[in-house]
Amino acid sequence: MGILALPSAAMALSLFLLSTCSAAKASEAALARDRPGESREQTTGGAKAVPLSANSTIRDILNHPAFTGFGRRILPWDDRPYDENMPLADIGSLLPYHTQVRPETVVGSLNRMIDDVGKGITVFYDIYTEAQKRADPTKEHTGLFFFRGRPGAPFAVVSPGGGFSYVGSVHEGFPYAAEISSKGYNAFVLKYRVGQGGAVATQDLAAAISYIFENVGTLGVSTQEYSLWGSSAGARMAASIGSHGVARYGGKNLPKPSTVVMAYTGHSDFSDNEPPTFVAVGEQDGIAPPSAMERRVAALRKAGTEVEYRKYKDLGHGFGLGIGTNAEGWIGDAIQFWGRSTKTRNRD
Repeated sequence: MGILALPSAAMALSLFLLSTCSAAKASEAALARDRPGESREQTTGGAKAVPLSANSTIRDILNHPAFTGFGRRILPWDDRPYDENMPLADIGSLLPYHTQVRPETVVGSLNRMIDDVGKGITVFYDIYTEAQKRADPTKEHTGLFFFRGRPGAPFAVVSPGGGFSYVGSVHEGFPYAAEISSKGYNAFVLKYRVGQGGAVATQDLAAAISYIFENVGTLGVSTQEYSLWGSSAGARMAASIGSHGVARYGGKNLPKPSTVVMAYTGHSDFSDNEPPTFVAVGEQDGIAPPSAMERRVAALRKAGTEVEYRKYKDLGHGFGLGIGTNAEGWIGDAIQFWGRSTKTRNRD
């Protein structure tokens, strides 16, 4: 009986080893899909762009050839596995601090990037060098997504929210950038470090602004009259640099933004020299009550800062573009505010 059992045991061991080897290869392939530092040069120009839909899955994002090397950085969480079978129709479940998440809006902005890559346009840039990422592996999760407008036009940097625990780019990053670029401006969306608080995230924003200034020729943007946009946690980041400058957070000694656009945040800090500021909040926001923002708005106006304040009925926190709500169109108003404040300052 012992002799008869040996072949069975050997066969079982062989099957186990084969299974283990296959699993390891699958894991290696999954990591290769998003290995940091391999996304700076995209060579898929001319390839057929396969669009996503609400029926597409998380796996379709991670495996899409247009997103090779940075697909995971499109998604909100750094520290958890995804159900790769989840349809994009359900992507709002990954964004606990956000509301009004519309799959068609999410998919539309992702398809914009897919189309750009299909035309040979680079849509993702690392902001840190390989040496910097080796010294601090958390920097591997960062980068800039670029939605191009007119060559030589001013740029905006959008910092999405997520309570500094995730980055909601799919809801209030890429869709914002698509709208901004549709008006001719250049727009970047920042993927910053999470889990380390606001100071570290704001350092990433300072590094991103510095990167854009250092690579202005390659990027084809104007550094004059740039703007910073943020929602929730991202609004804190944008406002902090608007108040204190890029160098304060480890970046280059650069001009402050010409305009800051803030959506639904409780940020209260301000300086004596604030850029023109556009503010959008939801009347029913229980995470960042409008009263907190209203105190800051009053202080800025008292100091002589140009401020446009919008409070929308029947809305809570994290409403993004607000399509289908009382806030629909707010981002167009904010873009116009940026343009008006820039013209006013240039006349002065």
